[in-house]
Amino acid sequence: MPDTPRDLVARINRLRRERRAVILAHNYQLGEVQDVADFTGDSLDLSRKAAATDAEVIVFCGVHFMAETAKILSPRKTVLLPDPASGCPMADMIDGPALRKLKTEHPGAAVVCYVNSSAEVKAECDVCCTSANADKVVASIPADREVLFVPDKFLGGHVQRKLGRPMTLWPGFCPTHARILPEHVERRRREHPGAVVLAHPECRAEVSAMADAVLSTSGMLRFARESEARVFIVATEVGLLHRLQLDSPAKTFVAATEQAVCPNMKRNTLEKVLWALEELRTPIEVPEDVRARAETSLQRMLDVR
Repeated sequence: MPDTPRDLVARINRLRRERRAVILAHNYQLGEVQDVADFTGDSLDLSRKAAATDAEVIVFCGVHFMAETAKILSPRKTVLLPDPASGCPMADMIDGPALRKLKTEHPGAAVVCYVNSSAEVKAECDVCCTSANADKVVASIPADREVLFVPDKFLGGHVQRKLGRPMTLWPGFCPTHARILPEHVERRRREHPGAVVLAHPECRAEVSAMADAVLSTSGMLRFARESEARVFIVATEVGLLHRLQLDSPAKTFVAATEQAVCPNMKRNTLEKVLWALEELRTPIEVPEDVRARAETSLQRMLDVR
């Protein structure tokens, strides 16, 4: 007889103690995976929390670049990605050689790279940013210096509009967020008159323009918690609704569209978390020269006030 979810959780908990492991789950993971995690949140926040623990093993339930980021910040810990096939299409839209070529075409430009990128790309940029602090990071760069923003053109465009500052945008994007269309938001508004619309800055500009607030996942959680509104239309990957509902149980959260599902985020399951702990698979490694340069880019971001 196969293990029940309760059996799987019990075995995970036993191995978690034996391995001195910490389990991280991104906000877009399956609800069952979020529920078994020690920490849930966005990718950089999770990596920083794991680095601050005395855990020897980090099981990162997310996608590849997130596990890489954890390894960058915790080089002496074992970092495991339960499903090695869980990649990020947007992160894959730029690599080191492509970024180096772009830099030669724009000598002297500052490169700002979204954390949703590989370690190799982080190592080639001047400073990283998150969806929550991208505007602050760009604003910290002298106004007379050209800015190259990679890889997300929609997040970059959002920052451009917010700051009124021109930038050269790499034409990358998140396919899941690009799937959310204005007509989806319009339909939900007809179904839920008066609902507050929250959109992630990875959304298309037309969708962001319709939102009452454009926020990162952590920003959405905070906004919903503090708002007096009772109903929210959420334009981001549907996995966040699980966390929103747990965080604000008296409120109603509706996905802008059920099509906003990241298949890579859903590859991690309780079974795979268990296998990762049993067999210490799949370990993530980052070459030290790349890791050190990528860490510098992350640290520069953290130094921005």
